Amino acid sequence: MKDIANRYKNSSIIPLVDDIYDMITWGDFARCFFPDRSVSWFYNKMRGVDGNGGVGSFTDDEKRQLYEGLIQLSERIHSAAERIIQSKTAERA
Repeated sequence: MKDIANRYKNSSIIPLVDDIYDMITWGDFARCFFPDRSVSWFYNKMRGVDGNGGVGSFTDDEKRQLYEGLIQLSERIHSAAERIIQSKTAERA
């Protein structure tokens, strides 16, 4: 049983995003950046599980898509932060 748990642990993406995992609504992320896939498919891939309960991590192309989605989200967050600081500066003027 321990071998099975280790297999899933090694294929899971979650430990790699542990520091932000609870800050992101992954269902919304999946709908935005993986629109051709179901949210349950995405959650399974994040956990390293395929649809049948076996091991099934993201493919290299899907990892690239996840990477690009996280980069795009970080850019959106950065832009929102900039707008906030700019609006505060504009109020003082």
